Amino acid sequence: MRTAPAEAVGPLMRGVAVLRALSDADGRLTLGELVRVTGLARSTVDRVASTLVRMGHLRLDGSTVTLAPRLMELANAYLGALRLPELLGPYAVQLAAELDESVSLAVPDGDGIRFVHQSTRRRAMSLTFRIGDLLPAERTAAGPLFAAHWTPGQWESWRERRAADPEGLGFPGVPPGAGEHFEERTASARATGWALDDQLIEPGLIAVAVPLCDPAGVPLCAISVVSHTSRHSAESLRAAVLPRLRTAALAMRDALAHDCVPAPAAPHALASPAAVSKRELGAEFVESLARGLTVVTAFGTGRAELSLSAVAEATGLPRATARRALITLDHLGLVATEGRTFRLTPRVLALGCPPLSRTTLPEIAAPHLAALVRTVHDSASLAVLDGDAIQYTARVATARVMSVNITLGTRFPAYAASMGRVLLADLPPEERAERLGRTELSALTPHTITSPAVLADLLDRVAEQGYALVDEELEEGLRSIAVPVRGVGGRAVAAVNVAMHTTRRTVGRCVVEVLPVLRAVASRIEADLHVVSRFCQTPTS
Repeated sequence: MRTAPAEAVGPLMRGVAVLRALSDADGRLTLGELVRVTGLARSTVDRVASTLVRMGHLRLDGSTVTLAPRLMELANAYLGALRLPELLGPYAVQLAAELDESVSLAVPDGDGIRFVHQSTRRRAMSLTFRIGDLLPAERTAAGPLFAAHWTPGQWESWRERRAADPEGLGFPGVPPGAGEHFEERTASARATGWALDDQLIEPGLIAVAVPLCDPAGVPLCAISVVSHTSRHSAESLRAAVLPRLRTAALAMRDALAHDCVPAPAAPHALASPAAVSKRELGAEFVESLARGLTVVTAFGTGRAELSLSAVAEATGLPRATARRALITLDHLGLVATEGRTFRLTPRVLALGCPPLSRTTLPEIAAPHLAALVRTVHDSASLAVLDGDAIQYTARVATARVMSVNITLGTRFPAYAASMGRVLLADLPPEERAERLGRTELSALTPHTITSPAVLADLLDRVAEQGYALVDEELEEGLRSIAVPVRGVGGRAVAAVNVAMHTTRRTVGRCVVEVLPVLRAVASRIEADLHVVSRFCQTPTS
């Protein structure tokens, strides 16, 4: 890396190095491993980790450091400013459904490409890349489309990189490989306007891509249809999808041409909380690191390019502090300077986005459920609606001689479970009635409600009050209380509950003591879910 400018913020550089190391390691390393990978002193790694934990970007469990969902705020700032995922994502989803193949959007990043959107198909042999993954241009379908517009200097940089790393070991998102005949493939792409990847990334994977260009003809992104050799040859995939892919690209181009950039979204002004944390943690909190990462969140939807003054105003940082942070981010390749304005680069996605983009809702919920159990000293679970039943997808048990014993994957009738009632109550009235109409309301205990009319009235009350309490209806001696977990659109995508033996608490104490804590935990799960799923598809199970 080139020599850092004199005004660069050292702690910010070291913090970024830690985040990149964790991202390259799929989101998890021990403190000792971070010392070895980054070359930083143990005391420095400890302070950086403490600061990032305090900011909500990392979690620390003993000596193990894990990326936390809130770190996706950095990637979301870039993706929001880019606009392409938000504008073109619906077209990619439609194209994937029509072709029954996965569809990807990628942007250029130096002599590589980074994925910014995925629309996948649910099948045993599904083909997906992680959003933010960096792939060498020579081993992709999108790469030749971008390389067709490289300058001589960019080609020289590519040749130097290839000479130093012929197997592409510097690209952890793909297995080692060469990617031959890239210059010939680029010439073909320049002439035809499309390109193929015939098992260059890995055996069996094939893709065809077309560019989406700006008015000057320079590709803004590439749209790829991805399949595998059990379904197509490279040539049959081209013949099957290229005409429809080009039609979709025209529709996407029109969407870009008519895009009305929305009013700027409010940035996350974290300068004041950072100062509070410095007072709370003293020497363990690296304020300059916190402030530098805050600068990244100044960008976003409607804020693609900002002046120094705008960055300082958005973050609440002194102008001199914002300037040094921008100089550092520019040196690290996370920010590009154009005259008097700054913009984020795709390299921001390297700060945790690839592993976090694959985070599931159970993984998001697990640490929050653990904290809930430590507070209430009873078992807590997460479940989703699956047909007429609920299925447990995350669970933390309490350490008691007598406790509720349920394993992951367990299914219970939705009508008789607290989490099931929360989820049924949130359904549109027609769908709820249809589900209940096909469900046999069996008496699981003497207390189970089996009257359709009584259950319908009860679900209306659950929807109104926002929680469900089930008392010995699923199993004698079992009492549970549940609340919904809502996705970005406001619908319940899952439910969380606390379950206990009836001797532990009365119904009244459940409502007074457990319900407020349960709601607070659901809110924290939702906050993490909304950050992760803003531009990614987050599986609920």
